Formats: sequence, C-alpha cells, structure tokens
Amino acid sequence: MIKTKQKGIILLLSLLLLILILFHINIPCPINLVTGLHCPGCGLTRMLKAICEFNFYQAFRYNMLLFILMPFFSFYFLNTIYCIITSQKDKMFYKKIPNIVIYILITVSLLFGILRNIFPILAPTTL
Repeated sequence: MIKTKQKGIILLLSLLLLILILFHINIPCPINLVTGLHCPGCGLTRMLKAICEFNFYQAFRYNMLLFILMPFFSFYFLNTIYCIITSQKDKMFYKKIPNIVIYILITVSLLFGILRNIFPILAPTTL
C-alpha cells in the first residue's frame, strides 16, 4: 500500500503543476538569471504548459531535447508511481537501465546546453 508521505508528495506535485498552468506562472532559470546562458533545462516550465494546452509546436520550440525525451521520462515517471502504489519496487524501470544510457543522456544534455548558447535556433523562443 502507498505510504501517506508518498501520497502527500504526489498530491503536492500535482497541485503545483495545476497552479503553474492555471495562473500562467513561469519559473525563471537561476542559471540564466545569473549568467545569461541557457542551460539544458531552460524553457521546461513553458514547454510543460504548452503541452498541457496541446500546443506541441511551441512546446518543441521551448526545449527541443526535453520534448523529444518526454515519452521516456513520462514512462519512467508513470512506472515509478505505479510501482510505489502497488508496492512492486522490484519492477521499477530505473533498476533495469544500464549505466551507459545514463551517461549518454548526461553527455547529450551537456552538449545540448553548449550548442543552444552557440546557435540561437536552439534557444528557448516565443512566437
């Protein structure tokens, strides 16, 4: 059975996402505020809001890398929630991911962060 603490965390995250969407709140990137550079995650909040509004083109423009990786992250997130709820922690997806996949994702993210500051087309934009 799911623990009360885990239920609270899931509920809190769901409410936070709902508030961000309903009140059009953007979370500024601290790296961008301090350095003026775009990190690999810049545009994530706007991308999630655009996806919730079914504006997939704009979501892609906000953060191309995370938009492409979204199905993987969604599956990972839903699998984790399912395993927590059903108490099947041995079937969690992250236990089956080879380390090389994690290293590749980190390398691609770092390269994307560098390239989006060199080529303006990769920077989070608005239409």
